[in-house]
Amino acid sequence: MNEQRVTLAAEAEELGVLVGAVGAAGFFALLIVIVWQVAATWRARMLASREEQYKELATKYAQLLEDTVELQRRMAEDQRQVLNELAQTRLAVSSMEKMMREIE
Repeated sequence: MNEQRVTLAAEAEELGVLVGAVGAAGFFALLIVIVWQVAATWRARMLASREEQYKELATKYAQLLEDTVELQRRMAEDQRQVLNELAQTRLAVSSMEKMMREIE
């Protein structure tokens, strides 16, 4: 009977070691999952903030592009005006030259 108790105690001890090993494995698996999820959440937040920065840059770029187009339009209009004034000045100068030649 004493041998049976020793055998049962040994089996109980082996079962305790097995339960401890399974518990430790489960605990470490839980820690791994938690760390994995924290890392995935951090990465998602970083990607979201980067995407927000890209949206802001795209908005700034669109505004700068609109400003550039407007400036080019204004410059073209100013150039047309200067060319018209230059043409009128040439006509006036040639008219004055013609008049000066007639006087001589």
